[in-house]
Formats: sequence, C-alpha cells, structure tokens
Amino acid sequence: MDLQGPTELIQSALPTMLAGAGITLALALASIVLGSVVGTLVAVLRLTRVAVLSPLATLYVSCMRGTPLLVQLFVIYFGLPSIGIQFDPVSAGILGLGLNVGAYLSETIRGAINGVERGQWNAARSLGLTQAQTLRYIVGPQALRLAVPSLSNSLISLIKDTSLVSVIAVSELMLATREVIATTFQPFPLYLAAAGIYWAMSAFFEALQKRLERRLNRSYQH
Repeated sequence: MDLQGPTELIQSALPTMLAGAGITLALALASIVLGSVVGTLVAVLRLTRVAVLSPLATLYVSCMRGTPLLVQLFVIYFGLPSIGIQFDPVSAGILGLGLNVGAYLSETIRGAINGVERGQWNAARSLGLTQAQTLRYIVGPQALRLAVPSLSNSLISLIKDTSLVSVIAVSELMLATREVIATTFQPFPLYLAAAGIYWAMSAFFEALQKRLERRLNRSYQH
C-alpha cells in the first residue's frame, strides 16, 4: 500500500476534518448557551440562599465538579435509557457538556457578582429597586465585565472537551480524525492536523475575548 505524504494526506483529509470541526463548534456554542443559563440560575440560587434550593444548587456544583465529564456523559447516554429516558448522541453530548460547564460557570458568575461593590446594592435599595431589578440593571452588567475572561476561558476549554463526546458516537473533530486514520493508517500527521484545528478555534475565541474586554472596559470608563 502506497502511503501519501503528510501534505497530500492532510489536504485529502481536511474536508472531513473541517466538517467534524463544524460539529465541534456547534456543540461548544450550544453547550455554552445551556451552561450559561444553568450557571446563572445556580449562582442566583446560591446567592439568595433560598431554603432547600440553595443547598441543592450547592450539591449540584459539588457533584458536577467532583466527577469526570466522561462519566457524566456515560450516565446520560448509556445510563438514563435504563430508566426510560433516552437521548440521541448529539442531544446527550450537549446536555452533558452544558450541565458540566454550568457548574463551573455558576462559580464564575457568583464570584463576579460578589466582586461588585456592596455599595451598589445599597444604592439601588435606596432608590426603591427590588433585588431582581438591581441584579438585572446595575449589578449584572458590572459583573459581566468581571466575568468575561473566565467565561471566555470556559468556552475555550469546552471546545477541547467536546472531543470526549466522540465516545458516544458524535461525529465531531476527534471522531472524524479517527475515521480518516482508520483508512489511511497514518495517525501522526492527522492528529497534528486535528490539534492545529483545535488551536485555531481556540485562538479565534481568545481574540474575540480580548476585543470584548477592551470594549467593555471602554464602556465602563465612559
């Protein structure tokens, strides 16, 4: 069997790998949206210390951060069908990634909210604003500026974590790469190419993060 040179090999494999990268990106974006919603809700519950709900939110964060993401994906995709709850691979991947990153984002959001000066809450209360209004209009925007670096880092980490959903047959970048390797038997250049694609996606969002940080800082200064 004639083996292709590294350049020709990567060129021929690139369409398949880029299609997988598109699925990787879609998974990461869908999961970060779900995780942001979950993380915000959990952070608010922990800050307000609602009876029963606050301890449950704390337990959720502890469980999701204290167990491997791979195990969580297995529980959702392979475990839940045994009790009558079934997800297709993509939905299971998004749910697993979203719930996992939501636990980390909740701590980021909670820390950002706590990072806003307490005087902001007191001033809002003196103006007659409710706690929800204060959080939405005054504290929330300031907390967002503080949270942007950590939120962006979570997205970048999530892009890399999507490689784990290949174990539940989601055709993202890593699975697409392995499928090409199975027919070419040349893992080294193809895994390097996959690493380069992951790096390019991460670098793109890192650049967006820096741009957003500068814009938010200018808005805050004005």
